[in-house]
Amino acid sequence: MERRALRVNGFVVLGLWVLVAIAIGVAAGVTQSPVAAIVAVVVGVILVLTATGFVIINPNEAKVVQFFGRYVGSVSDAGFQWVVPLSTKRRISLRVRNFETAKLKVNDADGNPVEIAAVVVYKVTDTGKAAFAVDDYELYVAIQSEAAVRHLATTHPYDSHDNERTSLRDGAEVASELTIELRERTETAGVEVIEARITHLAYAPEIAQAMLVRQQASQVVAARSRIVEGAVGMVGMALDKLAEQGVVELDEERKASMVSNLLVVLCGDRATQPVVNTGTLYA
Repeated sequence: MERRALRVNGFVVLGLWVLVAIAIGVAAGVTQSPVAAIVAVVVGVILVLTATGFVIINPNEAKVVQFFGRYVGSVSDAGFQWVVPLSTKRRISLRVRNFETAKLKVNDADGNPVEIAAVVVYKVTDTGKAAFAVDDYELYVAIQSEAAVRHLATTHPYDSHDNERTSLRDGAEVASELTIELRERTETAGVEVIEARITHLAYAPEIAQAMLVRQQASQVVAARSRIVEGAVGMVGMALDKLAEQGVVELDEERKASMVSNLLVVLCGDRATQPVVNTGTLYA
């Protein structure tokens, strides 16, 4: 939708404007005729109208030009420019902007209430759409960002207990998905989303304590499973080494007793205290 408006270097037009004004003034003063005076007045009015086309454009800024309601184009060349006279110029910033959503309370894919917020980095790439496709492109981006964050939270769990599922805590994957969705949502407004990332993620206060206990239990179970797996491997390696080197021959009962003792030592959560067998005392 965006197109380039007619523009001329402002200093060139200003120089011609001054030369014409001087020439008309000199001609009117020399001739001293009513016709020359009328011509001077008409040219003066034209010059005044022409002066309405001067505009100053800052870096990373564009001006959307409308001529009596008709969109004639946009100018983004920084400096002193001249465009169509009697036109209105609406300023559109082309700078990169940050927008952070409020902390939203939504239910994740497992139905658990969570608090989530995100930061969106964007910039305007089509000034025509930004000016005329939506009422306020900044408000549009804000509303669409909150809608995208809500949708993201409802389609993923806070914690994934399945490797095939993406959780909200998988930062890179979630950020990529959120960025793609926001780009599709904001394309109508002529906005390009550069990046979107989750800045806040937590369980809602009413279930935070219960979920913390659940997470701790899950970690304990995972740690115990790893310990048991390692202990079994170490016991098997010990039996194999004893048999290979012929240090001692153990029958099945003694092997079972040794395995039991080693597992107690390796899997126990407290330091072991050895018991020394000194034999039987007789009174």
